[in-house]
Amino acid sequence: DAGVCNLVDPLGLAQPTVSHHLKVLTDAGLVTRERRGTWMFYRLVPERVEALREALALPSEKPPARRSA
Repeated sequence: DAGVCNLVDPLGLAQPTVSHHLKVLTDAGLVTRERRGTWMFYRLVPERVEALREALALPSEKPPARRSA
């Protein structure tokens, strides 16, 4: 889990920019968010990130298709 304040310095971006992009990632289903008091914490959705990675992989990086017998 990470809050916006945990990501601002490592990303080198302003808090509103990080918040905006986290909202976009949340809307896309790549991250989930949880409110804890006044703070929002974000977590990757591993299966959605993996699906995106596979969709964006170059053909040479994709595993060979399985053949059914």
